[in-house]
Amino acid sequence: MKRTPLHGALSAAFACFLVGGSFTANSLLGGYPYAGGQALRYGLAALILLSLVGRRAGAPLRALTGRQWARLALLAGVGMLGFNLAILAAERTAEPAVPGVFVGCAPVVVAVIVPAFAGHRPRPAVVQGALLVAAGAFAVQGWGRTDGMGIVWSVAALCGEVGFAVLAVPVLAPLGPKLLSAVVSGVAAVEAGVLGVVTEGSGWLRMPDVVEALALGWQAVVVTVVGFVCWYAGIQRIGPERATLFSGLIPVFAALTAPLAGTGGYGMAQLGGSLMVGVGVAVGSGVVRCPPWVGSHRGHRATLRPPRVGDLSGRTEHR
Repeated sequence: MKRTPLHGALSAAFACFLVGGSFTANSLLGGYPYAGGQALRYGLAALILLSLVGRRAGAPLRALTGRQWARLALLAGVGMLGFNLAILAAERTAEPAVPGVFVGCAPVVVAVIVPAFAGHRPRPAVVQGALLVAAGAFAVQGWGRTDGMGIVWSVAALCGEVGFAVLAVPVLAPLGPKLLSAVVSGVAAVEAGVLGVVTEGSGWLRMPDVVEALALGWQAVVVTVVGFVCWYAGIQRIGPERATLFSGLIPVFAALTAPLAGTGGYGMAQLGGSLMVGVGVAVGSGVVRCPPWVGSHRGHRATLRPPRVGDLSGRTEHR
């Protein structure tokens, strides 16, 4: 079947749906060592993904340069482990909604910096849609109590969210979504192991109980294997600017599933914010006609084009 940009949009949306619905699993791991849990999760995901890729992984991996390996290590450290650690640190002195609001600004940052790195101006429709997504995410989550360090760590979480998309672009073309997901998961597992030994000593890893094992298995198989592949497939088809718009759906899906898990409610503020996120995604991704106040794009119907390329309520450690 021919892969169209619509497939990319659907892949990105589905990945964010999986992330948004994963908070119940996160809540079941509160007593498990952080580094050990991340090592198990990413290690299992890497093994599954490598088995799916098979022998095709050999040639692309051998062709990677030292600089590309360094980028993959940075992607795993910043966009996965660093992001999760920043969220945990922020929530020590800030309510969970605070880092969630900052992470909701990721579409705006990506919409601006990706074109800047490429030497051209941001697309007005994408920036406009990103602003709507960020505002909608704020409406869904609200604001909470915090202090200076809570803001600092929330900004760090925003940087991790941006890095998860932007750092992957140059290595996505040579590896593809499956192999890229496998490699960064494997690298993240190693980094988590080193982090655990350094910070927690011999207590960094223990045998999980049944509930913890099920939660880790869900995160590894569903959120990481399926979610990562869908996310990077989306970036490959529609580019990081438009794909990151769909991250605004994460708090929406989290809010929708919160009543089912008994961890929150869904009221008028969540409904209004969800609609705003939906409009922002539709405008920025080109699904609907750009509003008439988009400058030079007045009256022009935006289209999805393949790019040229080389995871809030409650806990948000979703990578």
